[in-house]
Amino acid sequence: MEVLRGRVHFFPFLTHSTYFSIRARASFKVQQENDPFFQAAIERASLRFRESHSPDPLLIDPYVGCLLPCNSLEDMDQELHPYCLATKFIDDKLLETMQSTDGLKQVVLLTDGLDTRPYRLNWPTSTLVFDICPDKVFRGALQKLQAYPYGTTVDDIDAGAKIPRGCMSFHVPSESFDVENILCSKGFSGTRPSIWAFQGLPVVNLESFKDILSTVSNLAMKGCLFLGELPVWLAEMDVGDHVGDLSAIKKWLDDLFMSYGFRVKMIEYGEVAQNLRQDSAKRVSEVGTSILFIAEHLRFSDDQMETWRTEFQRIEEEGDEEGFEEL
Repeated sequence: MEVLRGRVHFFPFLTHSTYFSIRARASFKVQQENDPFFQAAIERASLRFRESHSPDPLLIDPYVGCLLPCNSLEDMDQELHPYCLATKFIDDKLLETMQSTDGLKQVVLLTDGLDTRPYRLNWPTSTLVFDICPDKVFRGALQKLQAYPYGTTVDDIDAGAKIPRGCMSFHVPSESFDVENILCSKGFSGTRPSIWAFQGLPVVNLESFKDILSTVSNLAMKGCLFLGELPVWLAEMDVGDHVGDLSAIKKWLDDLFMSYGFRVKMIEYGEVAQNLRQDSAKRVSEVGTSILFIAEHLRFSDDQMETWRTEFQRIEEEGDEEGFEEL
């Protein structure tokens, strides 16, 4: 994690390389193959691909196949992985909240760069989707999703991915020194409702996730939701030997989120599984190594505070002018 003039890098990703030569592309491919965060993103995409091709899919990702190696159909495990449970939970909560909240047109996704939610979810008209993720992974995925409309080889397959009509999608590099200002420059407003989802964005330690919490707290209006799944190892430093104690994890989560103005609820994977169709519930594998959560923001955003400060100053100045006229 790097800090420059008070601004925080969410994640120090790979050094920049040009896409304009075969040598550079080959070098980048080697870097990706050796990068554990990229490999984790591939593994998550593979889980979505396998679930999409199961006899009783909990979710269907029609685009993920073009992001994976051609041997992804091998070893198709039919168990329902906890990651897919979390993905289904997040998908449903995003769409339910969007449809039930007046004026909610802003979605911020914090992802690994291979997330296809901007394309595969049926967003309401006029939705703005902001995807904060590693830049190189995102651009490589975008090329595969959109650049080859009539590809004839496996490597050139295009999924025809397009964001729903009437909506717009914006990419924000997670390596940026000033994510908050970049979001706002692309049209995000802290005076309008938003919903935030965290799944897959690389974090190197607890401090880097605290930086994310700070960003969400600064930008999200009071009452906005922040949901997602966290790797459980983030709790290990504070919880220690009690990492397997559910009550200890819940207390750690409560304290962490409340320090940034969020009231959080931990969602158990078993609770999500109970709401599934019976056939899907039977396929659920072991409990995952992540913490599923949903949190409500209790503070006002920076933009809300600035609006009220400006209005209060205007009222004070008008009061001073009226008092002067009476004199």
